Amino acid sequence: MKQIPNLFTLLNLVFGCLAIVFVLQTGEAIVVLDNSGAVNITLPERIWLGALFIFAAAVVDFLDGFLARLMKASSAMGGQLDSLSDVVSFGVAPGVILYQMLRLSYAQEDNGLDVSVLALVPAFIFSAAAAWRLAKFNLSTDQSHSFRGVPTPAAGLVIASLPLIFWYTTSNSLREVMLNKWLLYAVVLVMSYLMVSNIRLMALKFTDYSVKNNRMKYVLLVLSVALIVILKWQAVPLIFVLYILCSLLDRKPSSTPLTP
Repeated sequence: MKQIPNLFTLLNLVFGCLAIVFVLQTGEAIVVLDNSGAVNITLPERIWLGALFIFAAAVVDFLDGFLARLMKASSAMGGQLDSLSDVVSFGVAPGVILYQMLRLSYAQEDNGLDVSVLALVPAFIFSAAAAWRLAKFNLSTDQSHSFRGVPTPAAGLVIASLPLIFWYTTSNSLREVMLNKWLLYAVVLVMSYLMVSNIRLMALKFTDYSVKNNRMKYVLLVLSVALIVILKWQAVPLIFVLYILCSLLDRKPSSTPLTP
């Protein structure tokens, strides 16, 4: 029974692997010749499906910690598995999303399909920063009710929201903006910096439910729900910005260890 939380952690890892598989399934048109003529086979882009698996990994990531506390099954092994799984699901998989979105951005240009891989590799700065953030957290002794730097899962979910916004929006102008290569490079750098920085950010855990002690958490919760109802997937980056702002307005000392 004590291994159940670890099995959920490994499911997080599996979802991260599936996310990578689907993100790499780019749209292609294949012509197959047979005796009766040509047969066209179209393979659609699956980046959006990979993004959904990252969100599924986040749900499982929450559940493994919840179950570990509920069953009193927390262990050093579980902590290591959690970080290793998070590197894949919220570091590597979002990095691959950024790689593919950069590739799609360059594909719009003349001779864009011949873009050098060197122009796309910066996407993995995000993955490296995620690994750095998780390693720093594991060695830290002063992150309890607050974090130093943006948690890797939060940053990964922001990146995962980008293809979902792109695929589900009806605004062509928004799609053009999202496939702007300079904007994507900026996203890589900003998100990577926020992860490895020492900016104090609140942890979304409640030691009690009083308004006095959790004012900014309740503000974030109410505004997040409203944004999701109104904007759907487009709400995710805005909620992230709200999280940063609310954290800067609500800095408190911490005492209870948290998972990354």
